[in-house]
Amino acid sequence: MRKATIILMALAALALALATAAPLQAAAVAAPAPAPPLRRSRFLANAANFPPQASFYDCSKKPPSICLEDGSPGATCCKGTCVDTEHSFEHCGSCNKTCRYTQTCCEGKCVNTFTDKKNCGRCGVRCRTRCTNGYCDYAA
Repeated sequence: MRKATIILMALAALALALATAAPLQAAAVAAPAPAPPLRRSRFLANAANFPPQASFYDCSKKPPSICLEDGSPGATCCKGTCVDTEHSFEHCGSCNKTCRYTQTCCEGKCVNTFTDKKNCGRCGVRCRTRCTNGYCDYAA
């Protein structure tokens, strides 16, 4: 009786092992479905919708007048690159004039938009009385 019980337990363990291994083998044999081919929309395929590369506005090898073309980042040539000196953090007002960490370039001037009455919160927002933390007439 004892041998029969051991044999039955061994057979049950073997059956359990085979039952759990069968789905794993079936999953390993089944290959995943191939991915559908990538499609590009007509909008993305049309190169006319994209601005020229930044190297196109490289004024180190081309005349500075390239900066005056439509789509140029700015009208000033600084270190061989066309830049917007009205809003550029690194070239505010003129070439190589960098604004401090807390300042933003507004109309070619470095200003603190948290406290400036003429540029409160962002460029061009004017306050009647004062600018506090980037809000006009904010009660601190």
